[in-house]
Amino acid sequence: MASRIGLILASVLAGLLLLELGCRAATNTLGDWHNIILKERREIRALSDGRMVYDAALGWVPRKSYTGEGRSYDQAGFRRAPIPASVTLAEPPVLVVGDSIAHGDELTDAQAWPTLLQAALQRRVLNAGVSGYGLDQIVLRAGILVPETKPAFVVMSFASDDLRRSEMSRVWGVEKPYFEPVNGMLVLRNSPAPPSPDPRETLDVWQRLLGWSMLVDTILRHEGWQFEWSSDHERVLPRGEGERMACPLMRRAAALGVPILVVAEYNRWVFQDMDYQRETRRQTALVLDCARQAGLQALDMFDTVNQAVQKQGLDALFKTSHPGPAAARLASEKIADTLKRHALP
Repeated sequence: MASRIGLILASVLAGLLLLELGCRAATNTLGDWHNIILKERREIRALSDGRMVYDAALGWVPRKSYTGEGRSYDQAGFRRAPIPASVTLAEPPVLVVGDSIAHGDELTDAQAWPTLLQAALQRRVLNAGVSGYGLDQIVLRAGILVPETKPAFVVMSFASDDLRRSEMSRVWGVEKPYFEPVNGMLVLRNSPAPPSPDPRETLDVWQRLLGWSMLVDTILRHEGWQFEWSSDHERVLPRGEGERMACPLMRRAAALGVPILVVAEYNRWVFQDMDYQRETRRQTALVLDCARQAGLQALDMFDTVNQAVQKQGLDALFKTSHPGPAAARLASEKIADTLKRHALP
């Protein structure tokens, strides 16, 4: 009996080893057996340390006057929106806040939709979108910038995953503030944001034991566990709490006393996975309903983008995960039309 069990275990281990080698051959990593999770976290930190800087109120913000990797920021930390020297833009500006889609990840400065919106409106547009933000940080950034910039209108862009990020005290390895619901009120926690830990300090026991395995990594990412497995996120609120905070956050935005258009945007995966699409649309509808209840304008980009995907194909509208130039043009046109219809001065 013992020999039979030993033979079975040896067979299983041999099979797992072959699968591991197969995964590594497919990904050209046969010569690299470092901890995948730690390597990825260090790469993310190195990238963010290049174009992002620590901010006590928000966790991180773009580095002022930075240029690199096809993107640049002005002296105030807004992403540059190139305009011809002969063009005079109207004032006061439109302020754009949001996550990586509003920022224009995978796009050049000229391709990002806030830049195209500026051309469509002939009015200065301040692109204050920041990669990786949660809905809580988006609302906080609006609260900081509205008094400073005194915009005619605010465009608040979000994606469904921003709700999940609002449940975290650390995302992408960087500490951030978050709100905790207490007796029907939102109480700001982790503010000022503390220094971010070394990536080695945040690995759990499974990431230390199995983080080197390409087989385990491939399976977990394929099953949709990439955030829980690889990303350096620290959950402090129960799942679903981000959804329940949507209405209080929209009321907080409305209290800024400036016209706001809340825009729901989508990444590539929404149009590839129908289950994910249904859940994403449920969450975005919830936020947009909260925006309307708070007296804000709301715009859902799904139908516009979906029609274009059906006609032109997914690759024509999206990059690796973010909207490409064609989708950015659609967003700028739809947002410009909506702002004009709502009496942008």
